[in-house]
Amino acid sequence: MNTPLLKTDPNFHEPGRRFFRDFSPGDDFYEALIDAHNGLSDEQSEALNARLILLLANHIGDLRVLREALQAAKAAA
Repeated sequence: MNTPLLKTDPNFHEPGRRFFRDFSPGDDFYEALIDAHNGLSDEQSEALNARLILLLANHIGDLRVLREALQAAKAAA
């Protein structure tokens, strides 16, 4: 059996910053994501999402993790 590499538990953090609740850094990211989409057309939002996915995939870099993420996302669709 393969050990999963993909982190699916909350893993948001910001170095040097403490949060009162475990979900707060995730909420901060969600707010930033929504703010990034403000004022964009649907097409521009889709392009922003595509660029963001590619940037984050490049940052992760590990194809095994990326494949797991694709499978997990597709299974939840």
